[in-house]
Amino acid sequence: QVQVVESGGGLVQAGGSLRLSCAATSTIFTILDMSWYRQAPGKQREFVATISRSGNTNYADSVKGRFAISRDNAKNTVFLQMNSLKPEDTAVYFCKTRTVQSDYWGRGTQVTVPS
Repeated sequence: QVQVVESGGGLVQAGGSLRLSCAATSTIFTILDMSWYRQAPGKQREFVATISRSGNTNYADSVKGRFAISRDNAKNTVFLQMNSLKPEDTAVYFCKTRTVQSDYWGRGTQVTVPS
């Protein structure tokens, strides 16, 4: 089994920054890709960013140039540095980890950027 726990959410003013963390624990399987998704109230969950085990990254157009994803393979931890935050970034942010067996999700962490 793989456990995934996000942290670092909170309330931040527009233009501010926040850093999310996600720690994955796996006793058997190697953690491959690690990704961030978000879900705003009344909307579908959407992709934010992903990083492969080798460090290749990909971002949603809406966050390019503002967000940066990184990871620590030794600790199976992924980070999302969010800068220049906007009210439309308000959402619950979820971490997804991929193994050869399956994908595993965390429960999410709330990010609120008041308008």
